[in-house]
Amino acid sequence: MMTSLLFRAMDAKAGVFLAILLTVIILVPAANLLLPESHPLHVPTYAVTLMGKYLTYALLALSVDLVWGFCGILSLGHAAFFALGGYAMGMYLMRQIGTRGVYGDPVLPDFMVFLNWQELPWYWYGFDMFWFAALMVLLAPGVLAFVFGWFAFRSRVTGVYLSIITQALTYALLLAFFRNDMGFGGNNGLTDFKDILGFDVQADTTRAGLFAASGIALGLCFLICKIITKSKLGKVLVAVRDAESRTRFLGYRVEHYKLFVWTISAMMAGIAGALYVPQVGIINPGEFAPANSIEVVIWVAVGGRATLVGPVIGAVLVNFAKTWFTAALPDVWLFALGALFVVVTLFLPKGIVGAVGQGWSALAARRKSTSKVKAGSDDPPGSAPAVPVSESGPPKSRMPAPDPQPAE
Repeated sequence: MMTSLLFRAMDAKAGVFLAILLTVIILVPAANLLLPESHPLHVPTYAVTLMGKYLTYALLALSVDLVWGFCGILSLGHAAFFALGGYAMGMYLMRQIGTRGVYGDPVLPDFMVFLNWQELPWYWYGFDMFWFAALMVLLAPGVLAFVFGWFAFRSRVTGVYLSIITQALTYALLLAFFRNDMGFGGNNGLTDFKDILGFDVQADTTRAGLFAASGIALGLCFLICKIITKSKLGKVLVAVRDAESRTRFLGYRVEHYKLFVWTISAMMAGIAGALYVPQVGIINPGEFAPANSIEVVIWVAVGGRATLVGPVIGAVLVNFAKTWFTAALPDVWLFALGALFVVVTLFLPKGIVGAVGQGWSALAARRKSTSKVKAGSDDPPGSAPAVPVSESGPPKSRMPAPDPQPAE
């Protein structure tokens, strides 16, 4: 059954995207590890890390597109799920430091020793094991999304009101994680990581492995989204997006469909955050900032909503532009981002992928009409043009009528 769903979900666009992604996953680490630094095709380690971060952003944008593009839920709080997944991975990485910390405590992280904590909080138990941390990467954002969605969707909160509530949720978590007594590092967050699965996080091989893991996670989540959107469930989600009241009137439990896709999307965002943290080396409450969630929505809008491929392209392009602007013109980036959103809203309402698809369809239609005209004009040489036959009688003569003669 799973195989049939997979074949049904695959199309030409998905195949091309996965082929390109697989090529990038293979070539970038190979160019970093196998080619010498003097080689013109060598990819430096910092570029591998930067591109790995772009892939985690692409996965986050994909999760937003699943709920916004196909179900009509505009989330302005997906940064909360991203940050929760990042904190779950950061707690595991902090437990791996052990006696190599500044204070040399084998159990307590450095910030807890600095704040005179006497014992490890209960919610830190188990994070010394990778499998437990990986489970929390899924459960922490998934449970929060389930509880939030259960109350919000049962209360039939929709539209801008739901967007504002999601933004309030991430802002509340921002304020909570800033507190030192929460046990998550306060303003400084979690940093100074050493190992992941026994490998040095600063090593070139580890960086290449994290890049490959980010690409694989993006590809798998892309397939999951394809399977969901191409199934009967996906058709119901689109119906909810376009006519929620009518879908509810037909007997569908709309809140159940919303809750399912909302929870899956949050778990995908948590995976993105977990892959983001070891590559950037830090996680702090700033990741909960509502502005981050708004920026993700811009990535999706730029790439193309409800296309799955578009958000990936939008996330990579916008963050590449951000990297360039913040290095060359740091004071201009926010203005450029705002202008980009206005331009896309006015002139590219379907994003880059949507505009390309429309242009390709228009070109194909023009070629088809041109071929029909040429086929109709290819008559045998010397043959007379066909005379239309009237349904009510013989063909009418094309000769002009004679001028009436004056009466004598």
